[in-house]
Amino acid sequence: MKSCSFRHILLIVVSLSASSLLSAQCPMCRLAAEKNLELGGTMGLGLNTGILFLLAMPYALVLFFAFLLWRKNRRRGSSSVRPPINEA
Repeated sequence: MKSCSFRHILLIVVSLSASSLLSAQCPMCRLAAEKNLELGGTMGLGLNTGILFLLAMPYALVLFFAFLLWRKNRRRGSSSVRPPINEA
């Protein structure tokens, strides 16, 4: 149990220390895109499209797997549940 908690602490420390390195690139990308747009380029539009694509992918995957589960349960439910037969 101690090794598991040590792993969690180590993962948190590594994640926090790496986040400062990753956030340093955002201003550089923004400046490069702004400079490119000032010179008449279209790099900023491509960056915006890429950001929207990356934003949409997790939602699309969740919806896809939810649809598969719904379809699987719908098929199973229709074959296993039968209405009672009324005998008079």
